[in-house]
Amino acid sequence: MASNNNNPALDPDTDSPTKPGHQLAQFAAGCFWGVELAFQRLEGVVKTEVGYSQGHVHNPNYNLVCTGSTNHSEVVRVEFDPTVCPYPNLLALFWSRHDPTTVNRQGGDVGTQYRSGIYYYNEEQARLASESLDEKQKSIKNKIVTEILPAKRFYRAEEYHQQYLEKGGRAGSKQSAAKGCNDPIRCYG
Repeated sequence: MASNNNNPALDPDTDSPTKPGHQLAQFAAGCFWGVELAFQRLEGVVKTEVGYSQGHVHNPNYNLVCTGSTNHSEVVRVEFDPTVCPYPNLLALFWSRHDPTTVNRQGGDVGTQYRSGIYYYNEEQARLASESLDEKQKSIKNKIVTEILPAKRFYRAEEYHQQYLEKGGRAGSKQSAAKGCNDPIRCYG
C-alpha cells in the first residue's frame, strides 16, 4: 500500500519473503557489517541483506547516506523462518549487538545512519519489540533510545556491502557465517 505523499522512500516496505511462512524484519544497530554477520549465524535466519531505510530520499547510496542528509539508518533486513527462529530470538540478538542508549552513535561511528532501531512488518512484531525494549530497560541504567517504527521501503546497499565480513572485508580475512558460530566478530574486516 503506497502512501499519498508521492515520496517512495516514505512508503512501507512491501517486499515479500522468498518462501511462504517466512517473515521479514529490519534492525539498525550501528554499522551494518557486524550486525549482518551476527544474524547470518543465527539458526532459522535464511537470508540477510544490508541497506538503508527510514530516510526521506528515494534510492540513496552509501556516500549520500553518510552525509547525514537523508535520515536513513544502516539496516539489516532479515528473512527468517519463525518456526525455527521466533521473532524474540532476533530481538535478543539485536539487543546483544550494540549499545541502545547512545543517540546516533555506536562506538566510533557517529551519524544518524548509526542509530538504534527496530522496524516492524506487523503488529505482533511491534508488540514484541516494545515488550523487549521494556524488559531490556529493566537491566540497564541509561535510557534506551531505540526507535520502534513501521518498516519503510528498504533500499539494498551496494553489492560490496553485502555479506562484507563473510567475504573478507578490507583486510581479506574471511569470517565464518556458519550457523551457531561463536567466533568473535571483527567489525571492520
